[in-house]
Amino acid sequence: MGKPRIAVVGAGKVGSALALLLNRQGYPVAGIASRSLSSARRVADKLGVPATVRPEEVTREAGVVFITTPDRVISGVACRIAEKGGFLPGQVVFHTSGAHSADEVGAARSCGALAASLHPLQSFADVDMAMENLPGSYFALEGDAGALPLAEQIVRDLDGKSFSIDARDKVLYHAAACIASNCLVSLIHLATGLYGRFGLSRREAFEALYPLIRGTIRNISQVGPAPALTGPVSRGDSPTLAGHLEVLKEGDPLELDLYRTLCLYTVRVALEKGSINPAQALELESLFKPYEEFETGCAMVRSELSNPA
Repeated sequence: MGKPRIAVVGAGKVGSALALLLNRQGYPVAGIASRSLSSARRVADKLGVPATVRPEEVTREAGVVFITTPDRVISGVACRIAEKGGFLPGQVVFHTSGAHSADEVGAARSCGALAASLHPLQSFADVDMAMENLPGSYFALEGDAGALPLAEQIVRDLDGKSFSIDARDKVLYHAAACIASNCLVSLIHLATGLYGRFGLSRREAFEALYPLIRGTIRNISQVGPAPALTGPVSRGDSPTLAGHLEVLKEGDPLELDLYRTLCLYTVRVALEKGSINPAQALELESLFKPYEEFETGCAMVRSELSNPA
């Protein structure tokens, strides 16, 4: 049996990459729709298919529709396509949002189509990177039961892996993904910025830190997050951590607050690892009090160092 014809509504990074990659895997493309005709043409011209600003013109010709617009407009786009007769009985309509359930394209159900979400657990800086990163990625699937076998087949054809989740878990799933990806970017931005205080450019700082970042990810992949933890929190090294807090106090208060919060969480990880005991955890937690208690925490550590028992 041949692969179903697909239409893509939304010619951004994800939609463009899906159209190009699935076409390589034998999925005919009915056309590309986008709010910007020039954006649609950038992808459509590569595939030799129609480009349009009227999605219903291409969705009627497809067995599978991907709505890959920004999250905030998915529902509105789906409703407009349904109102214009762009969905047909037997179609499967996917959106690719991580945070929203299949109900965002629920308007397709009124036309006899199935609704589902197919979210790639991956980040995309541009279309080329999206095409490089998608194969081998995991995809979260959710929606009408009849649509999930096709979703699983599409993921396999993308050389990916899939798992199903309930609609009520989509927001939590997406929050965790943002922590792992978006917040990681912010942490590296913070770290490279701190290196700028002693003269390194952000690029030089990243090149210096990247082997450490790469090694940490490798350690996590081999032994898991808690066992991979190293550093002063893992050792219960209060003096070193007090020094960190002192120097960070000289900069942006938000940076200090972020470091304190991260270290408080890291105390939990160290306890799980078993590298510190409960007494050491309490000592560290007293150091990482809220910002207004910073001076008291550092003074207690300094006092203990100058007056050992």
